[in-house]
Amino acid sequence: MRIKPHFSGYGSPVGTAARTLQRVGDSEGVERLGRIGLVAKGVSFAIVGVLALLLAFGAGGAATDRQGAFRLLSEQSYGFVALLAIAFGFGAYAVWRFAQAILDRDDEGNDFEGWAKRAGCFAKGVFYAGLSLLAISLLTGPRGESANERERTAQVFEWPLGRWLVGALGVALVGYGLWNGYRSFTGKYRKHLEEGKIHREKVSPLVNAAGFLGHAARMVLFCMIGVFLVRAAYEYDAKEAIGLDEALAKLAHQPGGPIWLGACAIGLFAYGLFSVLQARYRDI
Repeated sequence: MRIKPHFSGYGSPVGTAARTLQRVGDSEGVERLGRIGLVAKGVSFAIVGVLALLLAFGAGGAATDRQGAFRLLSEQSYGFVALLAIAFGFGAYAVWRFAQAILDRDDEGNDFEGWAKRAGCFAKGVFYAGLSLLAISLLTGPRGESANERERTAQVFEWPLGRWLVGALGVALVGYGLWNGYRSFTGKYRKHLEEGKIHREKVSPLVNAAGFLGHAARMVLFCMIGVFLVRAAYEYDAKEAIGLDEALAKLAHQPGGPIWLGACAIGLFAYGLFSVLQARYRDI
């Protein structure tokens, strides 16, 4: 276990502030927020999975991402309460990730590897803070569609080196997809889980099934999104870019599409279940 840094200047304002922030970062309150956030994350992925599964069975549903799912929720009678809960949950998740990144809650340290992990946590915090704000913006009623991947890609193309940035993001997403596949097939998704509690409560088979299927589905979908972004950069054509919703739609239109779509839908639901299990068994 890494020893927490000792702040010099015990009586100085800087030392006092640093110790206060360290106590906040290590507090049980941040832990609770992290667990609430994992539940919200899990529920959001489960909703996307259920909608895709219904579409695969021809029983309605939709091929959508989480932003699209929020818009669908906003149109329901229970949408206000659901979006309010999701907004709070994603905000809680963001706070936990920021505590990991800025306050080094997980004691990753200040070497290159530590900063890389903390940067990843910060990026996740920013992303989920944005999702929280989106959910809040929908509380007063449905809004028009936000810019899709093609529009955002076209905007990035206008930046200096924009084409290269799009290509680099595509490569990064392919790498992230392969990393999810590695975690799926090696069982590395269990890295931060409290194994003793899992075995005591005899839920290891459920954790394994949810972790394996969930990360495998993410591998397929992130690799698809990344490949199409690389293709968009190579052809300098923003119309080639896709997001999660369009990746699901493309699966649906392949030979045997309902089977492919159903498999990924089950995987997304499984990932949502895995996130909820993390809320119970992760060492936060």
